[in-house]
Amino acid sequence: MRELYQLWPAALTHEQIDSITTAALCQPARDATIFSTAESMQDMRSSTIRWMPDQWVQDLLWDYVQQANAKAFDVDVQNDAEIQFTEYHAAKAGHYDWHHDVQWNGSSQSDRKLSITVQLSDPSEYEGGLFEFDDVKTNADFASKGTILIFPSYLRHRICPVTMGTRRSLVAWFKGPRWR
Repeated sequence: MRELYQLWPAALTHEQIDSITTAALCQPARDATIFSTAESMQDMRSSTIRWMPDQWVQDLLWDYVQQANAKAFDVDVQNDAEIQFTEYHAAKAGHYDWHHDVQWNGSSQSDRKLSITVQLSDPSEYEGGLFEFDDVKTNADFASKGTILIFPSYLRHRICPVTMGTRRSLVAWFKGPRWR
């Protein structure tokens, strides 16, 4: 049986995390959005995002995506990703309710296939903000600084509200031909 996610605890060094954070903070910040334009769904996410066009970051993540895909997923995926630096602030009850990362009704010729989350904050810097899967029961530690988590983009997951401090993460979605 294939594993539903791949995890590398504390994989990134402090230097790598500092370089990612420095590059991200050079990008303009904006309030996060969701795929839906329905007004009733807009409160499902509260965070600040910065899009990262840095190829070196994509290449760093791609190495892990290739390993995860070879070991567990075997999906048609390319080194083509959207990369987002995300901050969940306690002052705004930062969170992202249950969702999946695939835009099933999108018009693109590609879909998000593998999602990757990199924990950039130390757990002592915030409270709350737990990453959880909906249908995957695990007691794995996703919160250690530098931890990399990769999973199929169709798995439902959430970020619980941050109640103190700020939680920073890097998320990316590697794409491939449309799901069938």
